[in-house]
Amino acid sequence: MNTERLVAGLDIGTGTTTALIGEVVGELPRRPVLRVLGVGYARTTGLRRGVVSDIEETTRAIQAAMTDAERMAGARVDSVYAAIAGEHVRTLTSKGIVAVSGAEITRADVDRVNEVARAIAIPQDRELLHAIPQEYSVDRAQGVRDPVGMVGTRLENEMYMVTVGSSPAINLRKAVERAGYAVRELVLGPLASALSVLTEDEKELGVAVVELGAGTTNLAVFHEGKIRHIGTVGFGGVNVTSDIVHGLGVTQSDAERLKERSGCAYEPLVDPAEMLPLPGGGVQGERQVSRELLAHIIHQRMDEILNLVQGELESSGLASQLGGGVVLTGGGALLPGIAELASEVFGGGVRVGRPVDRVSGLNDAVESPRHATVVGLAQYAAVRLALGSDHGHGKRLNLSAPGMDRLASRVKTWLQDFF
Repeated sequence: MNTERLVAGLDIGTGTTTALIGEVVGELPRRPVLRVLGVGYARTTGLRRGVVSDIEETTRAIQAAMTDAERMAGARVDSVYAAIAGEHVRTLTSKGIVAVSGAEITRADVDRVNEVARAIAIPQDRELLHAIPQEYSVDRAQGVRDPVGMVGTRLENEMYMVTVGSSPAINLRKAVERAGYAVRELVLGPLASALSVLTEDEKELGVAVVELGAGTTNLAVFHEGKIRHIGTVGFGGVNVTSDIVHGLGVTQSDAERLKERSGCAYEPLVDPAEMLPLPGGGVQGERQVSRELLAHIIHQRMDEILNLVQGELESSGLASQLGGGVVLTGGGALLPGIAELASEVFGGGVRVGRPVDRVSGLNDAVESPRHATVVGLAQYAAVRLALGSDHGHGKRLNLSAPGMDRLASRVKTWLQDFF
């Protein structure tokens, strides 16, 4: 094991915190492969709809998940790449224009136009998370993907800016640091998921990643190879569980178990004659319920959530440009029948995304849609390391060292290598 090539991803979800430690192997920098060494889990109680509501509880979950992952990997890490998502995420588009300095466009010209595009005022209560170049124009010739080497006098670009609330970001970092780890970088959750489950062809044709989380449902839309839209719906698996509690008169924990063991998101798939014993007893006595009723409750709420996502797609103007269909990730994607229901709502091809590409080692431990984000975080870290912008996790990153501010600002525009 090469400790200089260790990377760690941390997905702090509303329901579960997942940690992954891996080693970057393969041919660098062309094709880094993530070798999974350890995975850890812990129940999360300190988040509400993706935002930290109890730092102590969140810290406890992070420590538990990271300790399990380190024990499995047989290695200790000092820093992590952590996911962030939620309704506080906002996006905007910015344009940059520069005069080309020489006879042909160089990488320095591209860096300069990127800097101009991202040099816009961000409100004090916001933090710039990602600045992702969309496309370039050379002397008004639009749709240029890489202008380096082209001849022209005027270079323009369009930058997709992703911002998050300062307070949610600060509190998330604080929880990780209290657990004993430095945060290398915060990465938007649905973008990390996209990195682990999408193909280049899908991103070119047009595809939507729908991340069915516990607290929120997140959306990322790609078209012509680039990220085009990000959105969040403020409902998730927690709402489904709550509906089961009220509909069947069971406790929260029993409702969660019923959902996981016997739930179905598409009512027509369930045998109407099948009965399920309900936990409880006591005053209520022994009870049974048809599995069809349980499926009906889940179907109704998931149908509502997916229709809200469809509304988000339509308002973005991209609903008709999804030649690659819809890819479902997150814990909610494990529900039987979810692909059938989603196909009915979106009216097109739907598949459940599983992170299997460029993953080796204990890959069977992460071949689930609920691991899409944490695997994507580790793959993101692997590409960072392969490109030379990271130096492993054996040492803490000294953010006060000379040149680190400049490095941090450059990192914000390196996202074209990923998204």
